[in-house]
Amino acid sequence: MDAVSALLVIALVYAVGDVVAQKTKAICSMLFVSGIVFMVGFWLGIPTTLFEDAVIVKFSLALIPMLMVHMGTLMKLRDLKDEWKTVLIALAAIVAAAIALFFLAAPIIGKQYALTAAGPISGGVVATLIMSEAAKAKGLESVLVFVTLLLVLQNFVGLPIASICLSREGRRLRDIFRKGEQGQANLHAQVKSDPEQPTWRLFPTTPKDLRTPFILLMKAMLVGWLAVWFAKVLGGVINQFVMALIFGIIFYEIGFLEHKILDKANSTGLALFALLVPIFMSLNKATPQMVASLIIPIVVAFAISVVGIVAVAFLSAKIFGYSWEMSLAIGVCCLFGFPGTFIVSQEVANAVGETSEERDFILTGILPKMLVSGFTTVTIASVFLAGFLVKFI
Repeated sequence: MDAVSALLVIALVYAVGDVVAQKTKAICSMLFVSGIVFMVGFWLGIPTTLFEDAVIVKFSLALIPMLMVHMGTLMKLRDLKDEWKTVLIALAAIVAAAIALFFLAAPIIGKQYALTAAGPISGGVVATLIMSEAAKAKGLESVLVFVTLLLVLQNFVGLPIASICLSREGRRLRDIFRKGEQGQANLHAQVKSDPEQPTWRLFPTTPKDLRTPFILLMKAMLVGWLAVWFAKVLGGVINQFVMALIFGIIFYEIGFLEHKILDKANSTGLALFALLVPIFMSLNKATPQMVASLIIPIVVAFAISVVGIVAVAFLSAKIFGYSWEMSLAIGVCCLFGFPGTFIVSQEVANAVGETSEERDFILTGILPKMLVSGFTTVTIASVFLAGFLVKFI
């Protein structure tokens, strides 16, 4: 297959995934639909060399540091500090999931499956990619398929749990509002820092007429290159993708990088298009027999992870004074992240609130926590966790 045709096939599959995700309000995520289409397509005759034919694999791997830098510019550290309880609950949840996988799941499904499951279950695409690269380096084809299937299926585990919990929390907040106890709930919207203003201005503001796509891309690539170089200087002690995330956060906070820099460069879509390729390309090895053999490990990994998250959510609720429903919803954000965190919060507020004032009050109580939790787990913590665990595979 020629490169243009291969790219068109990939784009068509992504588009189908997006359409279904929109129609189902992200219950069937783009990742899930696209993953299933690719896998079944390979069974039905799509060339297994599809991604190689598209000559995009090396390009996609080279873009990952830049995308990690972009992720570092999505939210300021001050906003995470303002929701420090949420951050701690989210972190505790993914640590609990990883511990449960290691001690409870490993004896059942094996150490390699248990460790690599921590990547997709604790976060999203980048954490999965880190685990996938390690499995690929060791020739573990079944593990490659395993982590990809976990990634595409995790929405079906996380979203229903979050929706049920937030519905209960929403009704609780609605009752508080009706009793006139808003002040006691301490749920007023917090004043957020301006994301366009750096915390410490060490670099002059780039003039507006120079914030062109090429200049913004160069800045993001430069920081990504510095991060990869520094990771090599340290001898690989810190994964290069983790280092790129750290550098992105630092250079955003000191004013060198703009908020959501790839969005401003009109490049986020293309970067994500390329980033997903290394994830989906392992599906060409997924035979029906292999998928059937992975059903039990997948069920065990999800079940035990959720047990760990539920346990720490109940404990965290008592420690930090949250309801157990809110605490558990925060904990399972790692299984879907944004935009699921936004969509499920909006849906619950609209469904539970009967007036615009009630809906606003409910949304104010749950949305900031869900967004911060999703960012903490999927964007930051999962990358660090995957970078640490990958050494033990």
